[in-house]
Amino acid sequence: MKNISTPWTSRIVPTLLVGTTFLFVAFFLVLPLISIFAEALHKGVAAYFNSFKDQYAWSAIRLTLVTAAIAVPLNIVFGVMAAWCIAKFEFWGKSVLITLIDLPFAISPVIAGLVFVLAFGQRTALGSWLLAHDIKIIYAVPGIVLATIFVTFPFVARELIPLMQEQGTLEEEAAVTLGAGGWDVFWRVTLPNIKWGLLYGIILCNARAMGEFGAVSVVSGHIRGETNTMPLYIETLYASYSTVAAFSIATLLAALALVTLVAKSVIEWREKY
Repeated sequence: MKNISTPWTSRIVPTLLVGTTFLFVAFFLVLPLISIFAEALHKGVAAYFNSFKDQYAWSAIRLTLVTAAIAVPLNIVFGVMAAWCIAKFEFWGKSVLITLIDLPFAISPVIAGLVFVLAFGQRTALGSWLLAHDIKIIYAVPGIVLATIFVTFPFVARELIPLMQEQGTLEEEAAVTLGAGGWDVFWRVTLPNIKWGLLYGIILCNARAMGEFGAVSVVSGHIRGETNTMPLYIETLYASYSTVAAFSIATLLAALALVTLVAKSVIEWREKY
């Protein structure tokens, strides 16, 4: 078969592919990001900063930070334990555990939120018992935290599992042979080897926790000043035609995305070199 490749086609094809990729990124990613900041500032810097003087805005920001501060550390503990267990040991039900870890990726966040409503709602036996003991889960902060934990818990584990599997168990076995205990092996051998992967997973987990909308929207009840996180508050502002305030709050989440991107690039560079 005759080779139809020519110097012209070898140049034009990569150029078209690269150009199309950059156009796609510019149109679907860069342009919306620029639009967010442009809309937030189109009435001036004063109007932008006035959007943050609303007590409901600070309540939404505070709730978002609190939710992330609870969900992310718990997911770090779970992710490290699950990855260590899966990568370093063989046990019955291992494949089932891996499938369950991936479950939040397969289920719509809205469905996940609905499951929590069905589990802890006032019409259920458990919900009625909680209500009788003055414990609120749904339409309260605990429900928001639970929903956030659910949708974010695969990130740390899924980042660490392939990394720890690739590293194998030789270093841990050598440490045990030299007399190191379980915790010594983890702190002195395992953790230093996974620190960049762990940090990468934490960054992704935190970004998703602060930006989660679907599951949180279902369990929150949209109570201003109480159960509105930043994404929910942005939706409320936009629906009430407070576009400047909505885009102003949105710039915080956009800034978080940019910081996440930079941190991700730095970690990938450190892992490579």
